Amino acid sequence: MLHRRRTRICAYALTAALGMALAGCAAKAPPPPPPPPPPPPKVVIVPARPTPPNGASANLTVPPLAATGLRESVNRNITPAQMVWNLRSAYNVAALNCTGARHADLLPLYRTFLKSHAKMLDKANKTVDQEFKAKFGAQFIAPREQYMTAVYNHYALPPTMSDFCDATLAVARDAATIPPAELESFAVRSLPNIEIVFDAFYRRYDQYRTDLAIWRTQYGDAQPGTRLVIPVVASEGTNQGATPAPATGAL
Repeated sequence: MLHRRRTRICAYALTAALGMALAGCAAKAPPPPPPPPPPPPKVVIVPARPTPPNGASANLTVPPLAATGLRESVNRNITPAQMVWNLRSAYNVAALNCTGARHADLLPLYRTFLKSHAKMLDKANKTVDQEFKAKFGAQFIAPREQYMTAVYNHYALPPTMSDFCDATLAVARDAATIPPAELESFAVRSLPNIEIVFDAFYRRYDQYRTDLAIWRTQYGDAQPGTRLVIPVVASEGTNQGATPAPATGAL
């Protein structure tokens, strides 16, 4: 019995000594390496602020898109007679405004158009009067004049004038070969070739507004050419969501 107790005591002592030895080894293990330093901030130069296409105003009102996907316009959802008259109005605006050498043919083509299609134009004008009278009653003259003012202003939009002149000249040249009986069908298929100028411009203007919103999100009120220090955000760092701050000095 005494021998067995001594054996157990020795076994316990040996186990305790082994545990102390292992604990001592663990305490002497080398410390883990320090975390890497944070990445250096990124320095960027603020790029030029997006500008409206064709030198347009920064607060231009853009017509909305209709349910059809096409932009609302004075040249859409109108009768064939109105399309004839609006085509004549396009020639009129072009003849007055497209005076460069590239568009020298516009004025004589417009005069020939008026002479060759005088009867059909008179018929279209009377038909448009009847259409407005049916819609507005005896006081139809004022809304018709208001509408036609909108048509002329649409064509005379300064940022689109160069492209409008090109498109109208192409249509006017095509019109020189059509017989009077085909004027209405010609207007129906050709007026969209002028309207596409404005569709394209408004698409570019929408893109400008999108680009400007992105630029403002990235650079705020910073001036173009300013150096910005942008903290690089680590995956688990504390700089997440930091806002770029202006930096001084030149690169």
